[in-house]
Amino acid sequence: MCASVLTSWNESSTDLKIKKDYASKLFSIKEASEWASKYLNKKVTTSNISYLIQYGRIKKIGSNGDTFIVKEDLIKYYDSYLGKREVEWKEQLGEDLNWALSFDNLKEADTTKHVHRLHPYKGKFIPQLVEYFLDGHTDKFKKEVYFKKGDVVLDPFCGSGTTLVQANELGMHAIGLDVSAFNALISNVKVGKYDFLDLDFEIKKISKALKQFIADSNTIKFETKLAQELAKFNNKYFPPDYKYRVVLNEVNEDQYGGEKEKEFLPVFLNLVKEYNIQLKQNECNSFLDKWYLQHIRTEIDFVCNLIKQIKNPSTKKVLSIILSRTIRSCRATTHADLATLKEPVTTTYYCSKHGKVCKPLFSILSWWERYSKDTLDRLCQFNNLRTDTYQICLTGDSKEIDIFEELENKNQALSGVVKNQKIKGIFSSPPYVGLIDYHDQHAYAYDLFGFERHDELEIGHLLKGQGKEARNLYVEGISEVLKNCKRFLADDYDIFLVANDKYNLYPTIAEKADMQIVNQYKRPVLNRTERDKGAYSEIIFHLKSRAHND
Repeated sequence: MCASVLTSWNESSTDLKIKKDYASKLFSIKEASEWASKYLNKKVTTSNISYLIQYGRIKKIGSNGDTFIVKEDLIKYYDSYLGKREVEWKEQLGEDLNWALSFDNLKEADTTKHVHRLHPYKGKFIPQLVEYFLDGHTDKFKKEVYFKKGDVVLDPFCGSGTTLVQANELGMHAIGLDVSAFNALISNVKVGKYDFLDLDFEIKKISKALKQFIADSNTIKFETKLAQELAKFNNKYFPPDYKYRVVLNEVNEDQYGGEKEKEFLPVFLNLVKEYNIQLKQNECNSFLDKWYLQHIRTEIDFVCNLIKQIKNPSTKKVLSIILSRTIRSCRATTHADLATLKEPVTTTYYCSKHGKVCKPLFSILSWWERYSKDTLDRLCQFNNLRTDTYQICLTGDSKEIDIFEELENKNQALSGVVKNQKIKGIFSSPPYVGLIDYHDQHAYAYDLFGFERHDELEIGHLLKGQGKEARNLYVEGISEVLKNCKRFLADDYDIFLVANDKYNLYPTIAEKADMQIVNQYKRPVLNRTERDKGAYSEIIFHLKSRAHND
């Protein structure tokens, strides 16, 4: 083996000497699979090794058709965090887990690139998963190309528009459908075209007006004084080594944190009295009433009224998204509970996330400025990548919406494309059974903008649970969506649905929709939330018409 490898390198004598040092440690792919099987005490196939090479986990040595790898590279990978996690997760979830679709080599900045982080949204998939199935590449897992430039892609559960954005990047047209008017707003803002000078002008205009609005208020003076008192208190009682001592169990965090929270509270209440700060609103009839301190609510209404006066409708929509993102971060809750609201917080509190006493927010200004800049930057980044294609998210019930008719009213250019070539297929992630209330996660936005809610149209609604009746309703709902959408698809369509099918519902769904599952890809889902890092997978089901194999 070693001689053939050295011959194939065809390098200088110096390089050959370096390679000779590795010669006794080189494996062919077959040898590597045999060695790894013994090292891990489990079956490692040649395909597993090829995957590690193809996706850059280990380095390939050799040329002219000869592929070898260094033993030490294998050891480093299998002993690393990622390597151990792959082995452990496959033991828990099965050897059919396709680790290539974990995209574990990507940084968070890659999975939240440009407009994908324009607004928080629960339950969205990463853009690379969409790219994998829409783009023109093939590999050992994806053996065919299903979509090409100029095709039309449909997402009947559009959510925050990931499929629309990636279709644009890849030179494809795309249509989204969603029962949530706010979801449609997020999606359409992401793929919209803008006058960036007008955007910048309106952002600066509102920022200046907001600063003037709060300049002489007691809120600013109060927050400045409160921040000073908190800094003194936290520096004294929560030194830099505090969190380390908690980890070592030298400090009982719950007890100590609770004591210091109570100790600082009188300081806070005295400042509230001194500066005449109103904490709670007078009414509690809506989400905005309950979850925002009075001073925050006043600023929200002020900015919202300014946005309503903007004449350019595209600019107005972008600023609406900035305001929505801003007020989401300004809810009266703890830092640790921002995504899972429990009870409104109107006083200072011990924060387990930051290891000190923190305070609720009393002004939206800092978040408004931060998100304004971030949104403008992300829209510009996407604008430099976008292709000359059409995307739109239509608001409506995917079980019965007439896509052609709606497009004719909303986007005639895309309507013309669809009538000429129909829709090539679907890439979507349907809601899961009894997991998320998609309207309620943005309740603040529905209150603020006055959108009509259609919770009753949500499939798999959180409040319906996961019992037998809920699962039956889910099967009927998803299959009805597929049957309706099928009317607008090309005959040889390809449908990819991302789902965690723990109740094995999708074979029945496919049958009811008169379709067949021709393939499925089981992928690990990494780091879904900060608190949930357990082994978890989902399946991408590939469906085609029953007539496909006839």
